[in-house]
Amino acid sequence: MGFDAGRALRVRLLYSAVWWLAMPMVLLRLWRRGSKEPGYRQHVAERIGFYPPLPTQLAASRFIWVHAVSVGETRAAEPLIKALLDAYPDHAILLTHMTATGRETGKQLFGQSPRVLQSFLPYDTGWMASRFLRHFSPCLCVLMETEVWPNLIVQCGRYQVPVVLANARLSERSLRRGKRFATLMTEAASGMSCVGAQTDADAGRLRQLGGSNVQVTGNLKFDVTPAPAMLALGAALGAQIGQRSVLLCASTREGEEELILAALSKHLQDPGAGTALPPDLLVVIVPRHPQRFDEVVALAAAKGLSPLRRSSLGQQPLPAQTKVLVGDSMGEMFAYYAMCDVAFIGGSLLPMGGQNLIEAFAVGKPVLIGQHTFNFSDITEQAIAAGAAQRVSDVDHMLDAAFQLLQSDPQRQAMGQHAIQFAQQHRGATARTMMLLAPFIKVR
Repeated sequence: MGFDAGRALRVRLLYSAVWWLAMPMVLLRLWRRGSKEPGYRQHVAERIGFYPPLPTQLAASRFIWVHAVSVGETRAAEPLIKALLDAYPDHAILLTHMTATGRETGKQLFGQSPRVLQSFLPYDTGWMASRFLRHFSPCLCVLMETEVWPNLIVQCGRYQVPVVLANARLSERSLRRGKRFATLMTEAASGMSCVGAQTDADAGRLRQLGGSNVQVTGNLKFDVTPAPAMLALGAALGAQIGQRSVLLCASTREGEEELILAALSKHLQDPGAGTALPPDLLVVIVPRHPQRFDEVVALAAAKGLSPLRRSSLGQQPLPAQTKVLVGDSMGEMFAYYAMCDVAFIGGSLLPMGGQNLIEAFAVGKPVLIGQHTFNFSDITEQAIAAGAAQRVSDVDHMLDAAFQLLQSDPQRQAMGQHAIQFAQQHRGATARTMMLLAPFIKVR
């Protein structure tokens, strides 16, 4: 897809002007968000292009820069970053984020590595992007999944930093949105050296937005394996819970918890309202965003479900009266999957596009997923076809399906086995992505 360079420049200047005009409100919103998530009030200078001196041990290093905007992208980048550290011992990794939770996840994964440096990416103005590139002088930019910043990519071209979009995905909905800003997107796409797409369908949509040298490398999330410590933690939590049946509602979004808790309360108070749930059922809810932990606890308490926070459980057995356990911890999702019997993946009951369901497959858990999965459409359909997941129409259907699985050991075990096989069949994206990146990394 061609484009008019003069028009592209004018549109990008207008885009930059909007950024500058909005900057006071952007910073005010950042500060307000920091009242609930303190991480947003830390390292604020980095977001506008000002950085502390490089650590002494990294001052002479060449950085391979990986941008992972939030939690999901950071977890997906884990196997790639580990492979880069192993393959290029003379290089360091610059890992950037936009969200505080993404940065915290990166700290949990790589905080002990002396060759990984974390920072916030600056807002997308040419001046801030230029300061960022001059400060770190990366040899390569790897953008994870869907992150396309027009000014940043133009500045990378100015400073001769190759740009690769890795683990790339683009839904039909995002494609339609992108076409509304075709001039900006086409210019950004033309500045990328290559693209590693998750699926053939993603590759086709990315080409429609102007992507060139687009190759299908697969989904890096299939190469993420649970750490032994997380599996051990899951087993320990399972021991505290005892023999109770466990339904995990993972990565739930605003509005979904209220639906789940209302349906759960209705079933418990009036068993004749639907499929009778196991009397010992424990529902574990892990909200996608940590600033909502308090809200979900309050919702459960209002429904009379005797909620308990994961952080309050300690080493004691779970009280028998507890019907809902709220997972208010970061970085323990694999432990929650390990402890559960059935997993429902949030973001799919309401039109939010779904959340990552691959981690549940890696632990061999049967998955229930709602109707709204446009961000993970290909993987979801493939998992359903493979017998690793079931689609549910609404929250009542979800609870009914969960009960059927909890009641039938053979069916639940068969789905769990299909889940493991499905995960194993889709591994290998890390090796393919490394081959894609190799021509752009100079070895001394």
